[in-house]
Amino acid sequence: MASESVHSEKGIVLDGGLSNALEDRGHDLSDALWSARLLKDAPEEIAAVHRAYFKAGAMVATTASYQASVAGFAQAGVGVAEAERLITSSVRIAREVRDEFGGDRLVAASVGPYGAILADGSEYRGRYGVSAAALRDFHGPRLELLIGAGPDLLAIETIPDVDEAEVLVQLLQELDFPAWLSYSAADGQTRAGQPLSAAFALATIDQVVAVGLNCCAPEEVAPAIALATKPAVVYPNSGETWDAGTRSWTGSSATLTNLAPAWAAAGAAYIGGCCRVGPDDIRVLASALSDV
Repeated sequence: MASESVHSEKGIVLDGGLSNALEDRGHDLSDALWSARLLKDAPEEIAAVHRAYFKAGAMVATTASYQASVAGFAQAGVGVAEAERLITSSVRIAREVRDEFGGDRLVAASVGPYGAILADGSEYRGRYGVSAAALRDFHGPRLELLIGAGPDLLAIETIPDVDEAEVLVQLLQELDFPAWLSYSAADGQTRAGQPLSAAFALATIDQVVAVGLNCCAPEEVAPAIALATKPAVVYPNSGETWDAGTRSWTGSSATLTNLAPAWAAAGAAYIGGCCRVGPDDIRVLASALSDV
């Protein structure tokens, strides 16, 4: 397994959303590859976002591999060898920026759910209608590519379904590599409707160093920490709400930063942000957690 530095009993500040930070820098991420497209078209912009988060106080860079897969790149006309190079480059980019800063900073290789490749919202529903063998065939080679590129751990994130998590946990045990396991959730359940207690119960293997939630409303976090079977990892969305009528966000990301100290006090080991959380928010979050 990788370094014991990935284990933590106190709040380590994660980064925020990669896609929104890239959009704030003027990039259109509306195609199916999402932020992974910039691994090919503008890798220096991904590096710039990692750099901004580290400067803001983040101690972990989450790579631009969430939606990166050989199959996904193939749909965009990218050959297998080049797709594999791009996937591993996500780790290299983050490592190079991490090395500029030194210290105890970590690189977490992002592993998004199978539903992300479908680009149809399936990642927020689960129950894809595919077999466990198909999920294994999808995730296994990608995990091997990412691990081979040398991250400190994997960020297995936005998993909507216990069925998919079971496959990923088995692969982690076989590959013997540390990871956090983070579900997307609503109303105390996975997006597929399973109890979080059952979802977290899968995290008994040594390779899972933390379990929790991401890409959820901030109010989902505290009850989840209480259920966590390992140190908790939590990085919800900003707390803003999408208004479909005006096609704009309302509310404030202050919700996240106000709640984060209580999450740390309750035992969250890794705390950051997901959608609509940017470097400025992480700067405030890091400051709020500095005295916890």
